[in-house]
Amino acid sequence: MNFEDFIKKGLVRPAKKDLPFVESLINTSEAELKFLRLLKIDEISSRTLMIRYYDMLRTILDGIAIKNNYKVYSHEAFTYLLKKMGEEIISIKFDRFRKIRNGLVYYGKTISSEETKEKIKEIIRLINFLKNKYLGDLKNVKTRIC
Repeated sequence: MNFEDFIKKGLVRPAKKDLPFVESLINTSEAELKFLRLLKIDEISSRTLMIRYYDMLRTILDGIAIKNNYKVYSHEAFTYLLKKMGEEIISIKFDRFRKIRNGLVYYGKTISSEETKEKIKEIIRLINFLKNKYLGDLKNVKTRIC
């Protein structure tokens, strides 16, 4: 499967490049990440925090897609967008996070606080890398590093 297959299936559609919206996504994700950092990661919060941090990574990928004239309707399609962009290693990591999130949301799986802490650090590194490399040229972004 490749990114074009998702386009053919209608799970990715052409979209107008909307840079103010992309900037809004970035700034909203920054605010959310600041809030999330205030929360304690423990056995009770691990599941929810893992899902929320994944959502912030996906939000940044939404911004990248929109900046490149795509609207993505499938989380899995982001894996192939990253591959298309030459980000093979990040695509593998994202897909791993997607599967963890799906297990937590749809299959009742659990995640330890230690694993969550480890995954969150990696997600934050990916968010920073992607924002700096693909969205760093936007002028109205309040902050770039979370």
